[in-house]
Amino acid sequence: MSGIVGWVQAFASSIGGPGLFFIAFLDSSFLSLPEINDILIIVTVIENPELMPYYAFMATTGSIAGCLVLYVIGGRGGKVLLKRRFADRRLERAMRFSKKYGVLAVVIPAILPPPAPFKVFVLLAGVTRVPLSQFATAVTVGRGVRYFGEGWLAVRYGEQAIHLLDENSRTLSLVVGLAVLVISIAYYVARRKKVFQDGS
Repeated sequence: MSGIVGWVQAFASSIGGPGLFFIAFLDSSFLSLPEINDILIIVTVIENPELMPYYAFMATTGSIAGCLVLYVIGGRGGKVLLKRRFADRRLERAMRFSKKYGVLAVVIPAILPPPAPFKVFVLLAGVTRVPLSQFATAVTVGRGVRYFGEGWLAVRYGEQAIHLLDENSRTLSLVVGLAVLVISIAYYVARRKKVFQDGS
């Protein structure tokens, strides 16, 4: 990790918000750049804490744009791509998770750090024709929580945020993911209860 951090620190000062957008776009679409974007956010925020909302916003919107590209690809023959890129067992587990949790199958992986799978769920959303508005909202919530959370860590802890993220990212993300899951389930239960009461 130290080598990556050194490279990122040398590169971060020259990219700014547009660079964060571009890297997040690539990472969420055509390439896999695990942890690079997360560290870039922290480093750029450390250098300019007052610009944290801007940096987090640019990374979030870049990721949304990249995910929309995969979503469209998924809707136009994504089954073939899924079978080429992912092992059968991994794909079967992802499909079961996607069918069971619906849009949450996009929100939760969007928050979790690597090596948690994410692109497979984006492609599955396109293949299964998840409504575009729901998909975009799910990615916005998931990536927004992740990147704004990392920005907050950078403002709060400075350079220690990188080590904190490296050592505790999975725990923190799992806690947030479980919180999102619990809140969403409670929302669905309350909504179904209201529909049932209105119908009766």
